[in-house]
Amino acid sequence: MDDVKRLLEQFADRAVDGLPPADVDADVTRGRRALRRIKARRRVTGVLCVAAATTAVLVVGDQSKWWGGGGEAEVATDAATTQTQPQPDAATAGSATPSGAEEETFSTYSATVVQLVSNAKPWNAIGCTLTPLGWTAAPQSAARRVVLTPPSARTADTSAQLELFTAAEPQPLSGIRAVETGGKVFHVGSTGGREVGQVQLGETWLVAKLPIEHQDWNDDLVRRFLASCTVS
Repeated sequence: MDDVKRLLEQFADRAVDGLPPADVDADVTRGRRALRRIKARRRVTGVLCVAAATTAVLVVGDQSKWWGGGGEAEVATDAATTQTQPQPDAATAGSATPSGAEEETFSTYSATVVQLVSNAKPWNAIGCTLTPLGWTAAPQSAARRVVLTPPSARTADTSAQLELFTAAEPQPLSGIRAVETGGKVFHVGSTGGREVGQVQLGETWLVAKLPIEHQDWNDDLVRRFLASCTVS
């Protein structure tokens, strides 16, 4: 920088027409500023180059890890994978599948709402002006007995049937609920595992043995049904 200043001083002694005298100190100051700016640009450029190189190295390294994976790639094969299915033992299979005899013990009767409707004709010596809707009557005149079967049950399924018959004596009942209406006393209770309703008509008792699944035959319905019946 001293050599530059010395050269400037030499040229400054040579005046040029129409131009002001040279200011050597100002020129040196401007030169120093320009030199500092150039050095600063070079430093910034160097830093940017280093950062770019570092980024490139990191990217290349990550890509090599991504594609390489550090392990082996899975290869799909066409061979079918077979699995051994566990077979139930004899005891489990026997308990899961009921035998045909066990299936026959279930009743096909499904409880439905019982609705009493008009009945114009007597069945035999027993005649009722009301009968359950859809139930089939099978009268047996010799025994003064009528069997009523609901539409959803088989005729051989006695557990779903209502048996109506006459008796000389009342049936022994437990848990009796007695109600007097219309000059008659109606008894509702249970015997032999079945619900039974009975009423005395003259010297004869009319007995109605309800189905085992008798949820829809409540006491009031039984009394209404028996109250519509007569025995000749």
